[in-house]
Amino acid sequence: MVDAAAHPLLAIAVGLRTAAGHAVAGIEEASVRALAKLEQVLPTRLRHRVGALGAATEPLLTWSRPTVDPEQLTGLAAAIANRERLRFSYRRHDGVTGERRVEPHRLVSAGRRWYLVGYDNDRDDWRMFRVDRISEPVSIGVRTAARELPAADAAAYVTDKLTELTPVYRAVATLHAPVETVAGRVGDSPADLVPIDARSCRLTSHSDTLEWLAWRLLTLGCEFEVHEPPELVAHLREIGGRATRAAG
Repeated sequence: MVDAAAHPLLAIAVGLRTAAGHAVAGIEEASVRALAKLEQVLPTRLRHRVGALGAATEPLLTWSRPTVDPEQLTGLAAAIANRERLRFSYRRHDGVTGERRVEPHRLVSAGRRWYLVGYDNDRDDWRMFRVDRISEPVSIGVRTAARELPAADAAAYVTDKLTELTPVYRAVATLHAPVETVAGRVGDSPADLVPIDARSCRLTSHSDTLEWLAWRLLTLGCEFEVHEPPELVAHLREIGGRATRAAG
């Protein structure tokens, strides 16, 4: 195993290779250029390791995803550092766009998305905003005093809000495979996978989309029966019918 701590340059190179999957627009090209320059100064042995890593791995980038402008991120970060009130247009999840006046507090990177946490002056309350839905942010020249966030930190605030706003599906299914066979494929905590007998186990899983739950079950490589929710059962029937029609 490679000790990345012993080779800071190798750790940087690995980070640049994985940056292609990030949600910041243009970072793929920037990371490739930076990696090319870095590999020129790497010792031969480390350069071979980085090359082997690139040859052995492939990024999974099949899903379309929103990206954010790095200049917009740095502009928001500057407003946070300077405690400057912002005005920007914001497109809600229903497509309606309106103007917001916000005291920016923190930026939070959550998986494939970035969120701005701030105090909404028009609504007199804390809010979070998806950065890819923000357009034309402008400082209105007002410095603001620090406010106390109603959470331990901005990351905890975003987590709580996402839990409140996003419908979460709880799936329960019987998997017709030994628990030790599928344990490494599920990715959940051990409490979510319980053996029934030597040849089957019970899976309990949570997700905000039916698509993810269906994909998880279909890629386990075993027969299964879904007990709940009924929406997942209906979704699997739809997928099954589509696959049957595609196969003629």
